[in-house]
Amino acid sequence: MWLKPEEVLLKNALKLWVTEKSNDYFVLQRRRGYGEDGGGLTGLLVGTLDTVLDSTAKVAPFRIIHQTPDSQVYWNIACGASLEEISQHWDWLQQNVIRTLSVFDSGEDITSFVQGKIRGLIAEEGKSASDEEDPERYREAVLRFERLFGLPQREKLVTYFSCSYWRGRVPNQGWIYLSTNFLCFYSYMLGNEVKLVYPWDEVSRLERTSSVLLAESIRVCVRGEDHFFSMLLRLQQTYLIMQQLADYAIVRFFDKETFHAEHPLANPLHITQRALEIHARNQSFRAFFRLPQEENLCEVYESFLWVPFSLVNTLGKICVSENYLCFASQDGSQCHLIIPLWEVFSVELPDRSSRALTVCLRGKRALRFSEVRDLERLAATIRRKCGTEGSPQHFISNPDEEGVMVGQSQAVSTEALMNVFHPHDAENLDPKMLKERMKEQSWQIHFAEYGRGTGMFCTKKTRDLIVRGVPETLRGELWMLFSGAVHDMTSHPGYYGRLLEECMGSSSLACDEIERDLHRSLPEHPAFQSDTGISALRRVLTAYAHRNPKIGYCQAMNILTSVLLLYAKEEEAFWLLVAVCERMLPDYFNRRIIGALVDQAVFEELIRERLTQLTEHMTDLSFFSSVSLSWFLTLFISVLPIESAVNVVDCFFYDGIKAILQLGLAVLDYNMDNLLCCHDDAEAVTVLNRFFDSVTNKDSPLPVTVQQASATANDKSVQKVDISNLIKEAYEKYGDIRTEEVENMRKRNKLYVIQTLEDTTKQNVLRVVAQDVKFSAAQLDELFMLFKRQHFVSCYWSVCSPALQNHDPSLPYLDQYQLDQSQFSSLFNLLQPWTARTHARSRSLARSAFRILDENGDGLVNFKEFICGLDILNNRSFTEKLKFLFKLHLQPDSAEDGVIRKCPERGRAKVDLQEYLKQWQEDLQRREENIKDLPRINQAQFIGLTKTLYGVFHGDEEEESLYRAVARVTSLLLRMEEVGRKLQETSPQKTPQSTPPSTAQPETSPTLPTSPETETLIKDEGDRPESPVSQQETALSHSDITPTSTSRPSTPTSSPTGTSSPMLDTPTDTTPSSPSTVRDGDWSFSFEQILASLLNEPSVVRFFERAIDTDSRIAHARKNQLKDAH
Repeated sequence: MWLKPEEVLLKNALKLWVTEKSNDYFVLQRRRGYGEDGGGLTGLLVGTLDTVLDSTAKVAPFRIIHQTPDSQVYWNIACGASLEEISQHWDWLQQNVIRTLSVFDSGEDITSFVQGKIRGLIAEEGKSASDEEDPERYREAVLRFERLFGLPQREKLVTYFSCSYWRGRVPNQGWIYLSTNFLCFYSYMLGNEVKLVYPWDEVSRLERTSSVLLAESIRVCVRGEDHFFSMLLRLQQTYLIMQQLADYAIVRFFDKETFHAEHPLANPLHITQRALEIHARNQSFRAFFRLPQEENLCEVYESFLWVPFSLVNTLGKICVSENYLCFASQDGSQCHLIIPLWEVFSVELPDRSSRALTVCLRGKRALRFSEVRDLERLAATIRRKCGTEGSPQHFISNPDEEGVMVGQSQAVSTEALMNVFHPHDAENLDPKMLKERMKEQSWQIHFAEYGRGTGMFCTKKTRDLIVRGVPETLRGELWMLFSGAVHDMTSHPGYYGRLLEECMGSSSLACDEIERDLHRSLPEHPAFQSDTGISALRRVLTAYAHRNPKIGYCQAMNILTSVLLLYAKEEEAFWLLVAVCERMLPDYFNRRIIGALVDQAVFEELIRERLTQLTEHMTDLSFFSSVSLSWFLTLFISVLPIESAVNVVDCFFYDGIKAILQLGLAVLDYNMDNLLCCHDDAEAVTVLNRFFDSVTNKDSPLPVTVQQASATANDKSVQKVDISNLIKEAYEKYGDIRTEEVENMRKRNKLYVIQTLEDTTKQNVLRVVAQDVKFSAAQLDELFMLFKRQHFVSCYWSVCSPALQNHDPSLPYLDQYQLDQSQFSSLFNLLQPWTARTHARSRSLARSAFRILDENGDGLVNFKEFICGLDILNNRSFTEKLKFLFKLHLQPDSAEDGVIRKCPERGRAKVDLQEYLKQWQEDLQRREENIKDLPRINQAQFIGLTKTLYGVFHGDEEEESLYRAVARVTSLLLRMEEVGRKLQETSPQKTPQSTPPSTAQPETSPTLPTSPETETLIKDEGDRPESPVSQQETALSHSDITPTSTSRPSTPTSSPTGTSSPMLDTPTDTTPSSPSTVRDGDWSFSFEQILASLLNEPSVVRFFERAIDTDSRIAHARKNQLKDAH
């Protein structure tokens, strides 16, 4: 066991200990009196000493001590009761620590690092695997996590591990904290603090690596920067949890087509390490046995299964779910089978001594398990589930008894189209047909030995038969069985018919796209030259689009479905399509074909590993991604003749995507010499196209009218390639690729693919925006990441955040990320160059800015709109900045502000090209806004503007002069307005008694007296009493009387307390009935007046023309963005 490092003195201890192994930094010692040379006088003395002093509890027979070459101090770090135990610790140090210590320059640093590492290992060993086992320790970690990283308390800590983080060539020993949304690390050694906080949605690479310096580590790439974590006691466990959390974030935020509200991890506040492990285990279970999404692994038992065809007992595991009992041999390839529990009618315990259990099935079949651990529990579980699950709805009605499905008005085809348009001729003695019958006979023998249907043993012999080719008459049945679609259809009787009733006659974008592609699906095949095939294809595609509106309909689905309809009945073809789209090829058929891109990345990785000669010749393998896209999307159907492509589909339904990857490698390997001679991509494409044209199926029984003749069919100079031989070669050369390996590669590359798509979006957005703003490229990049993160921040801790719906990858790049008013306000207040004096004022200004920038009024602001507003405040002229502040106060707050008015299905609506062209033309013709076009600002709005200016100036070094400047401008504007009003009142009536207002102007003070109301307003606004602007604001507010009032604005206004507050030192007319009386609503100023007045104040102009330190504002926002989410 590892020990807390304690200093030991070896001067006299050498007589008690014998060195077994040593190096420059560690020594493994054995205590005398133990081991092979335990005899002798010294051994007896040591044994006596240990016994007398009763120190056996403290002194273990083996230990490891740490030393440095330039120090005489030794540290005891580990002990063991046996040589095997202490050797494990020694080997771990050799593999993980020794090479690391060479990077340190001093012995003190080495000792400090080793001590920190050992303490971390001790804590790691003491930490429970689950929170429930040691809640106190977990609570302490949570408090430490919250204190160190300042994240909201809603952020759920999943687990934590001791590890080393590498910054350059120097490791930092500390703790890695894995939470729902963040990867965090903290280390503090010798005054050096390292703190990392990275959201999972920014991780682009996550993989296990090893190097000369690092024995094994976890590499995490975030925004192009690599981070390495090593010396983890449970490295594989840590890696799997990190992988699950990163995948969870990716699916939840970016790949919402596959994320459902009923997802087991839908609530980010309830995610635990145990929940992640259960979810991963259920996913692996369903993928291996091809079971419906509703199935979860309930219990696992280790046992032997009697295999009748081999006459041996095979060791494996029994897996029980809600509706199925499954068995897989230990290596997974020897045999596996699936038993629906409704097929079980009894469970017997014939021999308890051998812990045997017999499961009797319908059809006079029985399975015998032996050496079953926890036998009674397994028997009780099966009996209970059989009693509750074995119900009639699991049995399928005989389709031959009815031509129209029950409860359905639509006629549905109950025959495979191949049987209708090319019926099997039993009298045909053609050599190809004879070979076809031999295949059928081989499968009948296989069924007799291994069973038929859902209870069939799947073995290596089954795969061999698949590789040779499936008979035409059995293809539909075997596709249903191997894909798992038979389980879906059996557990959902009548589902397809109900879907058709719901969706037929409806109109949608998916229906329009389906109609457009119907006649492009195998147009040369007779089945799709008739209404029978076209109608069946329409029904299947429409039903699936209705079942899964997140996917709807995508191109390539029509090609795949048309092949399925050739060999399967209509309802079976529907469930096969479900199995392909939702289980076997996840994420393939969505807007961004993420799944296909992921598998192409896996394909590239396999090319680098398996075809090194080709990799050396073609440094850029992205060519193969563009060429192979159709291979993956259509399972080679689009590049091979139909009679050859169906053999590929046979292998796909048995082995999954692994079969497509193998065949792709075999195709490139077969054409290796020709590809190495190519000088450009065009030549390589030509080589591959010629190869696919040469592929034939010499054993195909299909007539010539059905087969797809290639361009080289009659060219005898072209060497033909038989599809069976090509598939056989693929399995022989690349059959060692394991399904688990492919799935791990998929997970690893999915992060990279998603982030690559996100980077493409970012680059396109920045390219458009950069033309209109004065921010640098680096600043724009940082601002976009802040904008994007602000969208996610509001989604981190919500189960079904409405903000998640604002991210739509189907929209144009600029509109894919948009912020609502709340999100905008938080980010705007972090980035704006001037800080309002009160929080309420900040919110008000942010709301006003949101109204201005939301040009289309949909309640959302995209990045271009946001950055243009920010650019005005940071980089534009004094006039532009003032105009923006002026416009902020023109519109009053409305109850409708911030309400999202966009259509939730706008991403799926038809694109109106005329509307786009019109909008584009308007944007081109849009002239710069003239200041003369701005409306006048009324009295209440002007009060708000002066308050905003006062808040903007707060804290500035010229604060007092700026306050006085605004007060002078405000007083001047009011006097100018008063003069104008006097002239308007006296000019038409020519009243000689009127005193010219101009005579009083010079005597007017630029500042106004303070009244009790002024002080009250100052206190409410948080302003200082001596502020001239505050006094002026109060003066204006006192003149804000109701529209029905007949008081002149120049007269003293009574406050609620009865105190009068003189407004301006100008002549007044107190006659209520005077014809010159006007209402306060008539008071207003133009932008030109305000601008001209402020231009005469150098301190104000200087303030607004001053350069803004944008980088510091960005750094401030980056630091406080998460804190603002508390």
